[in-house]
Amino acid sequence: MMLPVVLLLMPILSPALAWIPLEDWESGNVTASVGESGQCVCHVSVPDTTFPADRVQNMQQVTKDLILEVKIQVNKMVSYESKMEIYLEQLMDLTVRVAMLASSPDKYIKLDFELLKTELKEFEALVSQLKGSINASSPMFDSLHAEIRNMTNIVNQLETYDKSNLEVIRIEFGKLQKKLEQCQKDQEFTTPDIGNCNHTGIMHVSKPMVVQLNAHLDPNYQYGGWGKDSKPVRGQESMYWYGGYKTPAVYEFYIYSNSQKLILRSSFTHHGLPQGYEGIGNNYIIHGNTIYYQAANPFRMTKLNLTSSAYSHRRLAKAMESVSCVHSPNQYLDFSADEKGLWVMYTTEESKGKIVIAKINEKSFDIEDEWSTRAFKRQVGNAFMACGVMYATRPADLTAEEIFYSYDTKTGEEKHLSIPLQKFQENFVNMHYNPTDQKLYMYNNGYYVSYNLQFNRK
Repeated sequence: MMLPVVLLLMPILSPALAWIPLEDWESGNVTASVGESGQCVCHVSVPDTTFPADRVQNMQQVTKDLILEVKIQVNKMVSYESKMEIYLEQLMDLTVRVAMLASSPDKYIKLDFELLKTELKEFEALVSQLKGSINASSPMFDSLHAEIRNMTNIVNQLETYDKSNLEVIRIEFGKLQKKLEQCQKDQEFTTPDIGNCNHTGIMHVSKPMVVQLNAHLDPNYQYGGWGKDSKPVRGQESMYWYGGYKTPAVYEFYIYSNSQKLILRSSFTHHGLPQGYEGIGNNYIIHGNTIYYQAANPFRMTKLNLTSSAYSHRRLAKAMESVSCVHSPNQYLDFSADEKGLWVMYTTEESKGKIVIAKINEKSFDIEDEWSTRAFKRQVGNAFMACGVMYATRPADLTAEEIFYSYDTKTGEEKHLSIPLQKFQENFVNMHYNPTDQKLYMYNNGYYVSYNLQFNRK
């Protein structure tokens, strides 16, 4: 760009023009004319020599923006590369699964095909998103799309082969549903109301329900028992009791107001047996807020009222102090309580080692009546009463007992049974029935274990 300059002709040139090259003077950049006063006037067009700083600054900013954009695009490419690796791994996994379906479509159900089709659609959407982000087309993306469409067609075709298998599954599911409904009806039919003995006896025993290790948290406490009051007083319906020992000796009991405190071993009442009232054996119960247990030296049945702390005892002249159960030494008196009241089982000289059932009068603490059975106590793991019927168990193997015998005190009828009773561990020393919830409570190798009973209604 040339700037016009007007000069008056002077004898000496202006210093401002001294640096103008000669060729510029000769190239038509200088013109002359006569002024109004007759003087000569020169017109000089001088080049623009100002440095363009603003344009350089703008160029630098544009350069920074371009560098930043290049970095962003490079980071995108790195991210896309990692995503492509993930997508390719997913595609390989889908390819394997489609191949498995193709090899044996009859082994899969409709849900398998639906899940696979959903994953293929999601994968196709991811590839499309990646392609759009890059804003480019390449043979790799086109190949991925073609592969996904091919796999989708295969899955759709295989799904049509599965219709017969789905029909079989539908029929079998219908059969299973009918069996479940029938099982629920049987359960309602065979389970009597609590306290109701309108049934023909025990039909089934549930699997063991293990609560926890004993309150001492010590597996060496192999002897003992636990359970609920079989005839709770008002306000103490949720009470639980526990007694645990390292030997067959019985010398203390713990009372908990509910199951939570039993488990947490908190807020308990401790009852220690005084000298002369210590017990032995392990089949004791709490009935009517009173502990019934077998005392030693002398051998007798004893009760402790938990409210008054009063003790009572009774000698049983006929009971033998020599025949115990399989799992528990020194267990000569087996106490039990059911819907009919309080019972004790033992052997006598006359029974020759067979179990005798005796009904206890709770007020007088005397024996009301006796029944002789044909179950040898040395073969019995434990015995309990339910609705006036004695049930005896025997070891089946290391993991199970078998309820093998029953005696009905009302009719005198004996039955040979085969009802399995699974144990948590091999040995147990205390098992008794509780009529308030129709459960069996077992002290199994130091653990609290219980069972639900299923009765067969008439």
